[in-house]
Amino acid sequence: MSHHYIQFSDVHYRYPGGVEALGGVTFRVTHGEKVALLGQNGAGKSTLLLHTDGLLLPTSGEVNVGDVPVRKSTLKLIRQTVGLVFQNPDDQLFMPTVADDVAFGPLNMGLPPGEVRRRVETSLAAVGASELADRPSFQLSGGQKRAVAIATVIAMEPDILVMDEPSANLDTGARRRLLDILHGFSHTMLVATHDLDLALELCPRAIVLDRGRVVADGSTAALLANRQLMQSTGMDIPASLLAYLRSLAPCIEG
Repeated sequence: MSHHYIQFSDVHYRYPGGVEALGGVTFRVTHGEKVALLGQNGAGKSTLLLHTDGLLLPTSGEVNVGDVPVRKSTLKLIRQTVGLVFQNPDDQLFMPTVADDVAFGPLNMGLPPGEVRRRVETSLAAVGASELADRPSFQLSGGQKRAVAIATVIAMEPDILVMDEPSANLDTGARRRLLDILHGFSHTMLVATHDLDLALELCPRAIVLDRGRVVADGSTAALLANRQLMQSTGMDIPASLLAYLRSLAPCIEG
């Protein structure tokens, strides 16, 4: 059986103060799928992502990565399988140089120096950041930091890539480069984003959260074109899809 999938089964999560952030979430992301996780602020997207690699554990219900339940006893294996890219790349970049940041994970896996060097070079090349290897991470632009943060994760060679708002605060050029990078990945991918145009371009499937519950799951284009769903969950139809729908209007009327 493939280990490259994520299964949430009736997952509830309450924060210590008693606030319920997830209320019975059930879904499955299968091998090789690229799935967008959508919803307005406070819908529970970041909380859900933190469950994928055990940074949070369910109050009740179960999260599985392949055959392995996400529990304290399985975290080492889970974190070798799931690579999580945080919303703020500064949360993942803390070493003196970019190369040191990318090497950190492989070194902590106990890999030999030659393999660590290979992973650093391959991962930086994959995100178009080879020339940044000797630069201090704090001197990078927002787009460069985002690319390097992704490199730190793929250096671990995870089977599943999970990202929280990967295009946040990127200019147009950096966002386009990010999309090109992500299009090139064959990973199973779960992406929480407010960037609905990115979701439409990158992810054939979307899951919509509202107040900690799954309210829709299906074709990204179909869900984003559903005016009632978008309005009820506090989102807007993305500009690119709206323009396309408007272009069809004369054809439909004719």
